[in-house]
Amino acid sequence: MAASDTKQISKTFLIAEIGQAHDGSLGILHSYIDALAETGIDAVKFQVHIAAAESSAEEPFRVNFSYEDATRFDYWQRMGFSTEQWAAIKAHCEAEGLEFMASPFSQAAVDLLEELDVKRYKIGSGEVNNFLMLEKIARTGKPIILSSGMSSYAELDRAVEFVRGFGNDLTLLQCTTAYPTPPDRIGLNLIPEFKQRYPDVRIGLSEHTARITTGIAAVALGAEVLEFHTVFDRRMFGPDAASSLTIDEIKALVEGVRFLETALDHPVDKSDNSRYTDLKKIFEKTLAVNRDLPTGHILQFEDLEAKKPAGMGVSASVFRSVIGRRLSRPKAKYDFLTEADLD
Repeated sequence: MAASDTKQISKTFLIAEIGQAHDGSLGILHSYIDALAETGIDAVKFQVHIAAAESSAEEPFRVNFSYEDATRFDYWQRMGFSTEQWAAIKAHCEAEGLEFMASPFSQAAVDLLEELDVKRYKIGSGEVNNFLMLEKIARTGKPIILSSGMSSYAELDRAVEFVRGFGNDLTLLQCTTAYPTPPDRIGLNLIPEFKQRYPDVRIGLSEHTARITTGIAAVALGAEVLEFHTVFDRRMFGPDAASSLTIDEIKALVEGVRFLETALDHPVDKSDNSRYTDLKKIFEKTLAVNRDLPTGHILQFEDLEAKKPAGMGVSASVFRSVIGRRLSRPKAKYDFLTEADLD
């Protein structure tokens, strides 16, 4: 499938990553799909780990990190599903109106995803320099979403240029590889920086703060794609649980993003306030006197009050024009002041 065959993203594309939150259980995984279908997101993302192709028993990352798995390799094995099971997962997503997405972590995982005919690929932060896999994915011609978590600008420039050479539609996500991400490391400043540095690339945020405000702020800064992890409860077991949003939080995030999109799509012309004509008559004020004053009194600042509504005489906005003028008739306390009252 060529990039042009994939529907273009016209609003903020919202991706909820289940990742490893299913903990190897198909039942839990499918229950996540059902729950996320009610939130208004656009896509559900998974990670495809094929232990033998991706890892080895020597992998040091999070060894003995769980009660159930002696090594990270054992964990990847437990997290894996067959091609048939993945096909059923994809079918469930599509039946709920959600795009099935996945991050592959090996050539074998790309082969599996091609067998499933995924629409686009998400490249995890740790794979930006894996040009072997980047080329395999780029050769498919499908859109690529590239996460920048552990990469310097030099590395990103190289990866972006590499993918550009194949002509794939490309999205680049600012990402901080910290779970959860503290506020001083989110890097929201990089969204406009990326837009300027890569003007032909769609820009977004992959975030792990477990806070709704982060995604809304990113959209306000111009993010066109937003990715976040999901979990039923942050107290659950899993490497990403503490940095994930709950289902209810995702629903609130979607509502907030869509509300903000409407606001951003409708700039206000501050030079035109014609829609407030009737309200201005109600809330703006007319000059009045604040005490009984005789004919011939010369008005001073201290004599004046402003009262609703507007249009009953001299506008409060031009009060200086009456100071020093003489009353042509007596005025009672809080009477409106008109030009006919002034010499």
